[in-house]
Amino acid sequence: MSQPPPLLLLLLLTTSAVVSAATKQQQQKFREAPQFYNSLDCPSLTLSDDQDDNAAPDDSLIVCSEQAIHLAMTLDLAYIRGSMAAILSILQHSSCPQNTFFHFVVSSDHPQLRATVSASFPFLRFNVYSFDDAAVAGLISTSIRSALDCPLNYARSYLANLLPLCVPRVVYLDSDVVVVDDIASLFSTPLPNDAVLAAPEYCYANFTSYFTPTFWSNPSLSVTFANRRPCYFNTGVMVIDLNRWRAGEYTRKIEEWMELQKRIRIYDLGSLPPFLLVFAGNIVPVDHRWNQHGLGGDNFRGLCRDLHPGPVSLLHWSGKGKPWARLDAGRPCPLDALWAPYDLLQPPFLFDS
Repeated sequence: MSQPPPLLLLLLLTTSAVVSAATKQQQQKFREAPQFYNSLDCPSLTLSDDQDDNAAPDDSLIVCSEQAIHLAMTLDLAYIRGSMAAILSILQHSSCPQNTFFHFVVSSDHPQLRATVSASFPFLRFNVYSFDDAAVAGLISTSIRSALDCPLNYARSYLANLLPLCVPRVVYLDSDVVVVDDIASLFSTPLPNDAVLAAPEYCYANFTSYFTPTFWSNPSLSVTFANRRPCYFNTGVMVIDLNRWRAGEYTRKIEEWMELQKRIRIYDLGSLPPFLLVFAGNIVPVDHRWNQHGLGGDNFRGLCRDLHPGPVSLLHWSGKGKPWARLDAGRPCPLDALWAPYDLLQPPFLFDS
């Protein structure tokens, strides 16, 4: 019996591995989380002035309440386990969990993702928004890690286009975070002097390393940071004024840098550098406790890392190593034990019970 050509055999094995991984992700089932209630001093979710007071208080109306706390995250099959843990941690530590409204962005309105969230959080207030991958795919350049090239990774640049116009501001969070403080404190961060964005910034980081020598050697490009004190900030935790974002057409400004990157390689790190080009030096700094980032190690090996000095409100496993993957592999980092209590994944042997 003849053997298939080596190239064909490799293709078959690769296809089988991809299908197996996708099937494994689709088979994930999660436990139902407990219901969380507002404290007595939480404001009621009232309707805004342009809404009918006699309308039923469903989520489509509550989303426009001026008392709502708006959070945005992306959802996909690869990171759904992290997203579920993040949601649980937010609700568990919130003083007003029933006032929290989640805005989930997906590559398409995947019914499985919506059903997964609803099954584990039946009382959660949320909307799901479909993100058109094709709209941004042509703008994406290859980066140092393939996971950074996923179109959904760029959805944070389009929140002002996706969310309802009545939502004035939002906290964007990556899926690999755990919140151990009241998210309302971050959401209420003041944004004075027409500031558009707030985030923890790190001025001790080597800012020049985020752009190529081609960028820095071109005076017409490097002048971008003239009259600014640019500092690195991580885009996995941001407070965004959506009205000011729309007025300033910041999505277009980010896209312009991405278009230039397609012609001249000026950076290597996915969706972060365009944000730095547009906003670095012009953001409102947030206490570092709100983004203890880098717990996933670097973008190549994902080695274990310690916490930064100081208090902690949010743990962020940015980098290659994800806590759920390391726990499953039996090679967790010490800090992965802080993520594990929020893991809602139901063990496979309980699926049938």
